[in-house]
Amino acid sequence: MFLDHPALTATNSQTEPDRIERLNRVYGYVMALADRDDCTGLIEKISQLHDHKGTLIVFWIDAPGDAEKAYFSVAWASRIGDGSGSVEHEV
Repeated sequence: MFLDHPALTATNSQTEPDRIERLNRVYGYVMALADRDDCTGLIEKISQLHDHKGTLIVFWIDAPGDAEKAYFSVAWASRIGDGSGSVEHEV
């Protein structure tokens, strides 16, 4: 089991704790997509996921590939995410 997962933060998380729960679900969805595609090493590349007023910001330790970015877009646009395509990537 991998224990060094990225930090999950959200704007207004003190008053809206569901934002952190949503990030947990999105993170799980992303990891499932990566596992399906035999994409290894993704966990080690991510340092933080942040929900800023409905925009998912993914902070990367190493630059992501297009497929890795797409996992987050799919998950965030889903019913368990925000339902939008608002995803930004920071290296």
